[in-house]
Amino acid sequence: MFEGTITINNREIPRTLLGTSPFIGAAHFGHRSRLYQLDLYDKPENILKILKKSHELGITGIQLIPYEPVVKAINWAADEGYDFNIVGTVRQDCENEDIELLSLLGASAMILHDAAADSLNYDFLAEKLEDIKQTGAVPGLTTRKPFNTTKNLLESPILDLFDIYMVPVNKLGYLMDTDAFIAKERAEFRDIVIKLNKTIIAMQTMAAGILTPGDALDFLKTLDYVDLMTVGIASEAEAEETFGLLKNK
Repeated sequence: MFEGTITINNREIPRTLLGTSPFIGAAHFGHRSRLYQLDLYDKPENILKILKKSHELGITGIQLIPYEPVVKAINWAADEGYDFNIVGTVRQDCENEDIELLSLLGASAMILHDAAADSLNYDFLAEKLEDIKQTGAVPGLTTRKPFNTTKNLLESPILDLFDIYMVPVNKLGYLMDTDAFIAKERAEFRDIVIKLNKTIIAMQTMAAGILTPGDALDFLKTLDYVDLMTVGIASEAEAEETFGLLKNK
């Protein structure tokens, strides 16, 4: 399940990506955010351990949010022979700097942050997507409002300017802009995503840790519109549990 690679604009990208949200102590983890900041963000040597363990388990792609400790760990890993295929997230208010940094890191793809996509500021989006394209990386968008933003993108002037679309999706509808995510909503979401006709990366697949890896992966198997997935990992043990399951799904 989600094994191998997918080719987008002549760039080969692994179908399973190591997520880096735990490494930066992202707010959606609730009370664990502070723990992740202390154990990972403040101690990039622990990030390095997770990178190496994941790579040893066959995960050679990473969805990189380029905060300094994470980039430091990536460079350390490369120095030890653990090279990662990078799909980078371009952060809000750091667009120019991040595009330059990710280009220097050899990113295969760059995805504009969700605040940009969800703002629906098409002039800004067009400019930055073109900047990404000029580096040779595959341009993409991500969203925190997968229903609203996707519907708007279908009618937008930038529809042909990006190739990757990263969306939160899990069986609970957690961190998605919907009050329910059962049969009706799931069918509606599938319809608009398929109409968008982009390469889809699923994120928030485990609903910020509410779902077990097994439950999350069983649900993802039912989604015929998801091409890649990114999974945030906070320890070597989590890497072994989650990525070990992938081989059996």
